[in-house]
Amino acid sequence: MTDHLTIVTHPLVQHKLTLMRDKNTSTGEFRALLREISALLAYEVTRELELTTRAVETPMQEMDAPVLKGKKLALVSILRAGNGLLDGVLELIPSARVGFVGLYRDEATLKPVQYYCKLPEGLEDRLVIVVDPMLATGNSSVAAVDLLKAAGATNIRFMCLLAAPEGVARMKEAHPDVPIVTAALDKRLNDKGYILPGLGDAGDRMFGTK
Repeated sequence: MTDHLTIVTHPLVQHKLTLMRDKNTSTGEFRALLREISALLAYEVTRELELTTRAVETPMQEMDAPVLKGKKLALVSILRAGNGLLDGVLELIPSARVGFVGLYRDEATLKPVQYYCKLPEGLEDRLVIVVDPMLATGNSSVAAVDLLKAAGATNIRFMCLLAAPEGVARMKEAHPDVPIVTAALDKRLNDKGYILPGLGDAGDRMFGTK
């Protein structure tokens, strides 16, 4: 773990990730596992949320109890695979505002092409958590964070299932102020920009497409 990269080594996270890597895991099982593991990763990415207190009346007496401080946080999914992580985080934080950034990777250049962007208001006052299962080349992630910063976001974190060293380095170079939380740092990318050993294309495995 560094200030820039946190690898969540919790046994449940690692066990579920192994099941997701298995090529024989069905689409339905993969989707369910992604939802479960995203909720577990969300605990880590929200660990340092600011708290304040408010008075509550328990069955026994009144007390000042901790509650989240400030505006509701924002979750931003990088379409389409990011929605698999989004669902699990929303179960944990159902009041979060939600945005979407549509990017696809040009298979020839491996560069991101934007086709959609819809973001919540007031990003400058919110913690923004970007979710995308795979941090591979890092190009799409950097482009998404560029959009968020242009929209006013200043407190951004990136949550993914798997990361490649190349993607981590690219993000650190472009956005050193954006911490990354992931379940694993894999070996490398292949010549098509896929993570090795990885788990294949997360979107295809989530939705049963090829």
